[in-house]
Amino acid sequence: MQFKCSSQTIFFRYIFIFMTSTISYAQHQFPSAIKEEAVTALSFYPLDETSITFKFKKRIKKSTMLAQPDFWSLFKPKGKRKYKILISEKIVISGKVFQTKDIPSDVLIGWLGHELGHIMDYRTRSSLNMLWFGLKYTFSDNYIKEAERAADTYAVNQGMEKYILITKDFILNNSKIDAIYKARIVKYYLSPEEIMVLVNNRDGEK
Repeated sequence: MQFKCSSQTIFFRYIFIFMTSTISYAQHQFPSAIKEEAVTALSFYPLDETSITFKFKKRIKKSTMLAQPDFWSLFKPKGKRKYKILISEKIVISGKVFQTKDIPSDVLIGWLGHELGHIMDYRTRSSLNMLWFGLKYTFSDNYIKEAERAADTYAVNQGMEKYILITKDFILNNSKIDAIYKARIVKYYLSPEEIMVLVNNRDGEK
């Protein structure tokens, strides 16, 4: 018995395969759909020898993206650890749904750059410290602020201020995003003004 597929069905199968297929570049793996953005964000960081997998996930609790170490690799030396960046298939902000494919490329680069900033931070920590980090991030409001601002700082120090600022502008000046989410960004992350201070300090040292 033969089953015929409509052209529409074939089209959506192709889109699904494209979104979920994975490309490997040395130590880095990422979905085809974000190849350009992932490669651009990675180009700012000295992470060529660090194993990082970018992966779409249907839903991430309380987050749009999440950078974390592979649990079992915490039992290995720092240089042998593996990390992953989980990306929500549908970016949900304050009840508003944004398809990943509809997010402007520069905004996505900024988001990924921030998560790579977390990985830069993680690389300096011992395994015991990473476990303690996870506990404090879960239960301490002040520690969330410290960790998110540190990730922003790493990204800016690597020269990603353009993309970080574009991402913040997308959130803070987007009428579709409600005040509660914007307040969270203001509370936990560096402000545009603080980013420019970092840039001036960085460039002044050169």
